[in-house]
Amino acid sequence: MMIEMLYSKIHRATVTDANLNYVGSITIDEELMEAAKLRVGQKVDVLNINNGERFQTYVIKGERGKKEICLNGAAARKAHPGDKVIIVAYAQYNHEELQNYEPTIVLVDDENNIEEILNDM
Repeated sequence: MMIEMLYSKIHRATVTDANLNYVGSITIDEELMEAAKLRVGQKVDVLNINNGERFQTYVIKGERGKKEICLNGAAARKAHPGDKVIIVAYAQYNHEELQNYEPTIVLVDDENNIEEILNDM
C-alpha cells in the first residue's frame, strides 16, 4: 500500500510577483528549490496565508539568488506581491520507506532567505 505524505515545503515564503500573462505555474528561486528538494515541473500546492486560497500548480526554476516567488497565469489571481504562502509537495511512500520518513521543511524570512532547514517533524 502507498501512502501520500508530506515530501517537502517552503514555509511562509513571500510572494515577490504575480504575472497574469504567463502560461501558468509558480517560479521559485533555484536555491529554494534545491533546499526543498523540488524539481522543475513538480506539482505543488500553494497555501496563501493572507487570504486562505489553496491551489495546485507546478514549479518553474527561477534565477538563483533572486529570492523570487512568482505566481504565473491563473495562479496570479490567487495572491498578491507581499502575501505569505506555504509551498507544499507530497510523495507516495510504501511501508518500508516510512520507517525512515523525514520530510524537508525550509523556513524562510520575509525576504525569502533560508533561515533553517528541518528534516524531521
